[in-house]
Amino acid sequence: MTDSTQSFNELNLSPEITKAVNKMGFTTPTPVQAETIPLMLAGNDVIAKAPTGTGKTCAFGIPIIECLDPGITDIQAIIVCPTRELCIQIAQELRDLTAFRPDVRIASVYGGQPINRQLMALKKKPQIVVATPGRLLDHMNRGTIWLGNVYTAVLDEADEMLKMGFIKDVRKILDTTPSDTQVVMFSATISREVMDVAWEYQHNAREVNVASEGDNRPQIAQFSLISSGERRNKDLISLIKALELDRVMVFCNMKTTVRRLSDKLKRAGCSVDCLHGDIPQQQRNRVMNGFRDGKFKVLVATDVAARGIDIEDVEAVFNYDIPDENEYYLHRIGRTGRAKRHGIAFTFMTPDHRFKIRDIKKYTQSDIDEISLNENGQPFMKNGQPLAEYLSSNTALKHKKQD
Repeated sequence: MTDSTQSFNELNLSPEITKAVNKMGFTTPTPVQAETIPLMLAGNDVIAKAPTGTGKTCAFGIPIIECLDPGITDIQAIIVCPTRELCIQIAQELRDLTAFRPDVRIASVYGGQPINRQLMALKKKPQIVVATPGRLLDHMNRGTIWLGNVYTAVLDEADEMLKMGFIKDVRKILDTTPSDTQVVMFSATISREVMDVAWEYQHNAREVNVASEGDNRPQIAQFSLISSGERRNKDLISLIKALELDRVMVFCNMKTTVRRLSDKLKRAGCSVDCLHGDIPQQQRNRVMNGFRDGKFKVLVATDVAARGIDIEDVEAVFNYDIPDENEYYLHRIGRTGRAKRHGIAFTFMTPDHRFKIRDIKKYTQSDIDEISLNENGQPFMKNGQPLAEYLSSNTALKHKKQD
């Protein structure tokens, strides 16, 4: 199916969905979409292992919308995800898919947002609800959400959700859906916890395994450079200027580092804002919308922002701190190189970190080339070739010319 599906037209979708997909700028389904959409339309349970940035929301969103019964005003589909940011992102993409379906109503419910606003949205009888587990259970306990007529339940980023301790919540949610509910799970890794839920709640599930390789592998040029302490601030600014980067994410391990770095970059004249766990949800939404709209160039964040951010034109990711876990490295750099664009990732390190970089290279099965900056702040490869020249002669900046 994946190899033979060249366009969305071959999936026999409704005219309304086809128009919406075209309006969103998509012509060819990604591998996970080409495999998942027909399976879900046929009513199969699905467990899909797919890397980030491969179009998972459309993969489950299209068949959900296609199978809606406009005559039923109960909730017909739920999408459960681990973070508020991802919840907001999924809901927006589903609204884009229903641009020509005014009869479809979508509500998102998540912690940190005023409950009254969500109650108003639920009173409009949405057929699709996107939710984080805790807030969904809260509404279920209040009696404002009833899942007795749900035909599809999607667990997005299931591995992360279960790792965060939501296993009991997920079970409670699935236990209240009908026994014949279609259960669809998307996960970057298929852990034992994910399999336990699959065995318990899925029936003859079809597996979709999209490897992160070939055209589907994010095209990210990865680099490391020796830089520590306050020198990282100067080197960060030098790289942004030298490569003329307009949309950048910088990841730190601690909230205090995020705040300090953001303040220092502002004082240096950078267009910057930040995200971390202590920022109220309403402000976080404003920051994300501002970054998405190009109101500032640099977003400094902790790993709380690594998942759930789907902005196609992030040009580069910087690891100001080396992440605590190799998996976090993948989540971070996965914010660039999305939608078949090319991206760049930089990691600051000390000489003592070379073993850690080696572990990351082995874990990601990718090359991480060491670079250096000259006294003028210009980056060079180890062989003396200017980094900008190397990038332009390879792949990582070609999208700038195309745009």
